[in-house]
Amino acid sequence: MNITHIRNATQLMTYAGKRFLIDPMLAPKGAYPGFPGTARADIRNPMVELPVDVKTLLDVDAVIVTHTHDDHWDQAAIELIAKDKPVYVQNDSDAALLRSQGFTHLTVMTEETAFGDIRIAKTHGGQHGTDRAYAVPELAERLGEACGVVFRHPDEKTLYIAGDTIWREEVAADLQKHQPDVVILNAGYAHVLGFGPIIMGEQDVLNVHFLLPQAQIVAVHMEAINHCLLTRHALREYAEANQFSEVLSIPKDGESVIF
Repeated sequence: MNITHIRNATQLMTYAGKRFLIDPMLAPKGAYPGFPGTARADIRNPMVELPVDVKTLLDVDAVIVTHTHDDHWDQAAIELIAKDKPVYVQNDSDAALLRSQGFTHLTVMTEETAFGDIRIAKTHGGQHGTDRAYAVPELAERLGEACGVVFRHPDEKTLYIAGDTIWREEVAADLQKHQPDVVILNAGYAHVLGFGPIIMGEQDVLNVHFLLPQAQIVAVHMEAINHCLLTRHALREYAEANQFSEVLSIPKDGESVIF
C-alpha cells in the first residue's frame, strides 16, 4: 500500500496493484473564494499549489469521491478526469450529479462493492458537522452527507479512509467493526462560524489511537483550505506530548507513506 498525499483530502494510492485517486481537488492555488460563513473566509482556496503535475494524477484505474464539496470534487477535476473513468460515489444523488457532468462509469458504494478483487466498502456513522449544525436546515443541506471508504484485499492491510466527519460514537463503532490496520483521518479541524468543527482535530486523532492502538494513522486535510485551523506542526507537537507520534504520519504535500 502506497499512499501519496497530494493536497487537502486528495490522495494518490496504490492498493493491491491498482491506482486510485481519492477526492480530487485539482485547481491551481487561489482558484476559488474561501467558503462563506467559515473561519478565515477571506483566504482563497486552495491555499497551496499541487505538488505534482496534474497529468500524473489522471493515470489511475479508478476515482473515489466521498462527497462533492468543492474541496473534494472541484471544477478542475470535472474538466480534467476522463468521462469514462470508473468513479465510485456515496449515494444516488452524487451519482446523478456526476452523470449530469458527463461521467458514464459510476458506481454507488455499498458495504460489499468490489473493484476487481479489491473490496471497497462505504463507511457508516460519519457526520460532517455537529448535531447543532445539522439542526439548522439550511446549514444541514449545505453540509450534506459525506462518507469514507474501507479497502480490503487478502494481500494488503485493511485501510479505513474516514472522510469528512467529526468524532462520534457511530464513527467509533464503525472503526471497531472494521478493525483497520491503517486509518486516514481528515484532521484539519475545519470550522463553520458559530457552529464549530466539521471535521476532526487533534483530540479526535488521539481518540482514534485510543480506540485502535495498533493502527497506523495518517493525518491529512491540513494547511490547504481556508477554514482548516489545525496545522501539521501543532498536531505533531500534540502527538509527541501524548506519546503516540510513533503511529502517526503527517505527510507533506507530495510525500508518500508505505505500509
